[in-house]
Amino acid sequence: MKILCISDQIDPQVYSAHIKERFSDVDFILSAGDLPLDYLDFIISSLNKPLFFVFGNHHTEDLKYYKKLMDTPIVQEREYLGCGAIHLGTKVKKENNFIVAGLGGCMRYNNGNNQYTDFEMFLEVFKLVPSLLWNRLIYGRYLDLLLTHAPPKGIHDKNDKCHWGFKAYLWFMKHLNLNI
Repeated sequence: MKILCISDQIDPQVYSAHIKERFSDVDFILSAGDLPLDYLDFIISSLNKPLFFVFGNHHTEDLKYYKKLMDTPIVQEREYLGCGAIHLGTKVKKENNFIVAGLGGCMRYNNGNNQYTDFEMFLEVFKLVPSLLWNRLIYGRYLDLLLTHAPPKGIHDKNDKCHWGFKAYLWFMKHLNLNI
């Protein structure tokens, strides 16, 4: 299985007229955030492969269309919006016998969009548990891949808070016997 992984920067090798020649053999695409949706749309339109994504802490202007609006019960959560990418924010999906889950966002550093405290991210992780337990029961495994924007705590952390990892991910890996 071949996966094209993208995140944070528009890559000229991907965003080019030669994308089909370079990446036609990928099975699907993963976007770990901070990329504009029109870039994702270009990739989907060019390769005609499933693209799963989470939002990071930049390019979040369309996040409101993918999240439930708590004060507006009429609005439904949307999985697809225009570009055809599959939003994995706090969701588990199965595609061709491949189980993938997603958790977007980063550590809260300025109260901007898609920022969480560690406790809030624990709550997001716990929302995945029923689907993961179902997968374990039906398919014999919780999931095959967890797509996140931020890393687990202590792995590639930088000095600024927006580049810290989440303790919640360490808990997730420990209790689901996942290795990184």
